[in-house]
Amino acid sequence: MSSLREKTVLAVDPGSAKCGLAVVRRELSGKITVLWRHIAPIDELEAALSEGQAVAPLDLIVAGNGTRSRTVVQRLRDAVPSVGILVVDERETTMQARERYWEHHPRRGWRRILPATMQMPPEPVDDFVAVILAERVLAV
Repeated sequence: MSSLREKTVLAVDPGSAKCGLAVVRRELSGKITVLWRHIAPIDELEAALSEGQAVAPLDLIVAGNGTRSRTVVQRLRDAVPSVGILVVDERETTMQARERYWEHHPRRGWRRILPATMQMPPEPVDDFVAVILAERVLAV
């Protein structure tokens, strides 16, 4: 019998201007599913949290320890006092998020010639960073 249990987390990649958010669920089978991704301006964080909470009941909030994390974690505590918050290392998540972006948005034209690691996605990847943070916690 597996020791895994179903768990749903809201992950937040804090930033100074915007935050990436994702609601991610680990099923009993161990399969990890992204239920919702979003990038919100920092001044709309609480509204985005409400939107994320509406997707599924949360077991935990995961926040990266990067830029402005202390301020964002305090705002998370104030907005959702009933859910525990785990602050995790977000080292190398930006590079991983760029790769994940290209998996979800296949490169076309000249972009196929250059390696994905040499290219910057044309839009922010903070939501993919949040997904990676959630996966790190749920994979344990």
